[in-house]
Amino acid sequence: MQPTPSPTLSSDQEAALAHVAAALDGAGIDLEAGQAGLPTDETTAIAVLGKAGSGKTLLLSQIYRKLKESGVDIVSGDYEPKRSKDRRTLAILAPTNKAASVLRLRGVPATTIHRILYTPVYNPEYEQIAEWLAGQSRTKPELEGITPEALDRAKAFFDLHQSIPGAMAAVGLRGSDFISGWKRREDPLDIGFVDESSMLDERQFEDLKEIFPTLVLFGDPAQLAPVGLSGEMVFDRLPAPARVTLSRIHRQEGDSPILDLAHALGEPDLGFDEFERMIEQAARRDDRVVVAERVDCDLMARSPVLCWRNNTRVRLITAFRGAHGVPEAGLLPGEPLICDGIELPLKHRKKRLDLEARGLIKGAQVIFLGQGQKPGFARLHVLGAPDPQVSAASIIKIEQPEEDEPLIASAARMGASFLHGAAVTIHKAQGSQWPEVQVFSPDIYAAARAGRSEAGLPLWKRLAYVAITRAEDRLHWVTRYRLAKPKDGLSIADLKAPPPPMALSPATAAEEEPAQQSML
Repeated sequence: MQPTPSPTLSSDQEAALAHVAAALDGAGIDLEAGQAGLPTDETTAIAVLGKAGSGKTLLLSQIYRKLKESGVDIVSGDYEPKRSKDRRTLAILAPTNKAASVLRLRGVPATTIHRILYTPVYNPEYEQIAEWLAGQSRTKPELEGITPEALDRAKAFFDLHQSIPGAMAAVGLRGSDFISGWKRREDPLDIGFVDESSMLDERQFEDLKEIFPTLVLFGDPAQLAPVGLSGEMVFDRLPAPARVTLSRIHRQEGDSPILDLAHALGEPDLGFDEFERMIEQAARRDDRVVVAERVDCDLMARSPVLCWRNNTRVRLITAFRGAHGVPEAGLLPGEPLICDGIELPLKHRKKRLDLEARGLIKGAQVIFLGQGQKPGFARLHVLGAPDPQVSAASIIKIEQPEEDEPLIASAARMGASFLHGAAVTIHKAQGSQWPEVQVFSPDIYAAARAGRSEAGLPLWKRLAYVAITRAEDRLHWVTRYRLAKPKDGLSIADLKAPPPPMALSPATAAEEEPAQQSML
């Protein structure tokens, strides 16, 4: 079978590739010759910038493949092998699980920044299996309770899917068997690529520079800056020679009316009313753009309505819950949640790391599956996480219009904290994408009327740009304060759990704990 030819790069992509290749050359890697030499003492941070559709992800994936062909080891969220001083490594990072999963769907082994800032402590016995699967050991392990045939199944799974956790499951091992704990990373890595770097705050950026001598940021300068950076992104503070910009917008197969609308926002004289007319015209030409007078209640269960103002968000959530007949202080399976952080004292640092490793980091999107077996626990499906289903001590807050204090639907004393996720602010939606997205245009209009600017651009244009580019396939532009009645009830039928691991033996199978691992 002939290898798939590499896509032809445009002139600005070639210039960006040369920009990255020069940085890698200074770090001892000749990208053109496909040779990875010994690391140098040089440190560098550069940025590849471009708006939606400019080809940043294509370029990132091309450079990743070139580095892999050069013999560079990939550090992923699955398993981090013992590092040799002579081996070069690459880690591809994103700020959220959702953003990392977008890259993984495109064949790029991305993981989250949290997952790289902290490293797992592996069970030494089972690490023998991982080393053998990853090719670091030629000796097939001999472990009590695991047959050679089971190891062969694990090897076949790994060769097909390149997943250490999946291969471990094939021999009956869960993540809790293989990973015994977590600790803050002590030793630096080598090369780091960061996608969606417009979401980085200064502390994350400084942490990453400590870990990666060579750091390449991929980001969109038209997005919203993190709170506290005064409209700037961290890459804006890099010297001009360290930044390269992709200026050409690449046409997708069948074109994209959503991208056309996004890039129209770059016109300096475009006003809100004119832009809304453009949306209406696009909707008449193409069913991938929809102008709606009502919010689609069914769609909110998996794709939140995007809005600017926090009080709008709370009112939309209240309307969603009322339309589905959800008890005021309760939850129904299928309701969406957003992780608002981990509320644990310092003495429970290990438990915090365990939760974060399972994908429960601030901003993670979660679906409520039901109450856990212990009081205050909730069963959850973490969207975008490789091992998505978990039971965790949870504090679930349901905010109410005009009320200072939220209702508490799940009341663990400490653990993972959640807000409802049927609607989110556009700021929090950055880094995520959904097949279909609803944008609440009255909020965009309110921002336009307010006349506010951010980094020299009208705020409403930044909000509209970020919001509509969250849509992969279809954009719903909602024009009225109305909610359509749900056609379907809430459900979790679309959230398939991974198959349970195969038993080690009849004796050990009887001793297995429930497949849902409890946290805390």
